[in-house]
Amino acid sequence: MNDEAVFEKIRSDYPATKKLTYFDAGARSLVSVQTRAALDKLVDSQLYEGGDKPEMFRLIERVREKFARLINARSEEIAFMKNVSDGLNTIAGSIPFKTNDNVVLTSDLEHPNNVYPWYNVRDKSQVKIIDVPSVNGQIDVEGMINAITPRTKLVTCSTVTYSPGMRTNVPKLGKACRDRGVFFLVDGVQSCGVLRTDVEELMVDAMAVSTQKGLQGLYGMGFLYCRAEAANALRPERLARFGVNLGDDTHEAAAGDQKFDLMPGARRFEVGNYNFPAAAAAEPALDRMLELGSAAIEERNCRLARRLASGMHQLGLEVCGDLDDPFRTHIVTLGEMDLENHESAGSGELQSLFDYLWANDVRLSIRRGVLRFGIHFYNNDQDVDRVLDLTKTWQEQAVAA
Repeated sequence: MNDEAVFEKIRSDYPATKKLTYFDAGARSLVSVQTRAALDKLVDSQLYEGGDKPEMFRLIERVREKFARLINARSEEIAFMKNVSDGLNTIAGSIPFKTNDNVVLTSDLEHPNNVYPWYNVRDKSQVKIIDVPSVNGQIDVEGMINAITPRTKLVTCSTVTYSPGMRTNVPKLGKACRDRGVFFLVDGVQSCGVLRTDVEELMVDAMAVSTQKGLQGLYGMGFLYCRAEAANALRPERLARFGVNLGDDTHEAAAGDQKFDLMPGARRFEVGNYNFPAAAAAEPALDRMLELGSAAIEERNCRLARRLASGMHQLGLEVCGDLDDPFRTHIVTLGEMDLENHESAGSGELQSLFDYLWANDVRLSIRRGVLRFGIHFYNNDQDVDRVLDLTKTWQEQAVAA
């Protein structure tokens, strides 16, 4: 079976593709019938048998290991979180900031949830924020490197911006931080699952993701990768039983004495019981991604995105970024950026196109005033063709009116 046939067979496992042209993976992904079955199995266990806690813990360790493999990490470098924000704040609260330290970021292209934690650190610890402006809709990596000083404690950015959806040159920034001994934290939610994401190549110290986007899971769960050496140098801001190392065979409710060791690696950051349903939902998607391979997934997603971007350009619409930019991703955005606008497109024309596509069962989103199409491997060329055909019809109707 060739690659296209494999992906077409997989598409049938996502029932929404039968009625929708779904291009909204940047907000939340479709889930598969296998995910529904895994959820049903977990809930049925509790419904009919009261639940099997040891099996739930085995589920957690399987999912931990599979996500680690997906990003080329070790399982002890993965902690379960509620979402991206939880992961980012976990690191923010665990870094030993001192007065007059600084944090380097690019606020105008970050999701607010990777901005407010640092404002909070600023206000609590008298830390300075060095805010590097973006350039042409992209994070200025060279500018961020030049902004690092001897008092820089942490640098943070998104692997892919949620709008306009361009890739950041994370390896270059990561190497600069590693060479200078600066902690490097990334928001990887718009790359994990849809693009090849290798934490060793990226040279990040920590990466926060959630499962409802590229990882094709549910809201309410995320992962925090923290490089073992970096994690072991941090004391968590919050601590619960799962963050304490009492040995592999001790009960979850067991307690040691007042002198204790933290769990090695990222596990020290875990607080309380896990979101077992969301873990069950994530496992089939992780299995599929590991089977397909991140490189094949990225190639397909970016190929479809290039087709969509090129087609929109040929129809005379403003596509964000150069068509041949090597930092283009699975996200295609149309229009002119408006940093304060998330409810409507920046122009009445594009708002009309959004409304027309939505009325014709195309799902996409608006972020920062631009139309955003987020592609995943359940999409195909027919989806791209349909959106382009609908856009052409919309143009013709506008001219006729």
